[in-house]
Amino acid sequence: QVQLVESGGGLVQPGGSLRLSCAASGSISTVIAMGWYRQAPGKQRELVAAFTSGGNTNYADSVKGRFTISRDNAKNTVHMQMNNLKPEDTAVYYCNADLVRAGSLIREYDYWGQGTQVTVSS
Repeated sequence: QVQLVESGGGLVQPGGSLRLSCAASGSISTVIAMGWYRQAPGKQRELVAAFTSGGNTNYADSVKGRFTISRDNAKNTVHMQMNNLKPEDTAVYYCNADLVRAGSLIREYDYWGQGTQVTVSS
């Protein structure tokens, strides 16, 4: 059973910082890609930042220069440091992984964490 567990969300004032973490656990052979999405009320879920299958990073234009993702491959963990948070960053943030389970040769795309709320407000 593969699980993604997120942590680090909360309430912060504009200009503040949060650090989100996501750990993938279970019978995993290979994590191919891993990153963060977010969904605000009334909006579609969007990519925030992710490590791609090629090991590069992708960032949404709205967070470039403010958010930074990092990873620990040995622990199948990704982190996202979020600085200079803005009210428009308020959303539920979801960890996502594209992976191959142990004993499988099939790439699977739809592993998601339960989401962690980030609220930026005065």
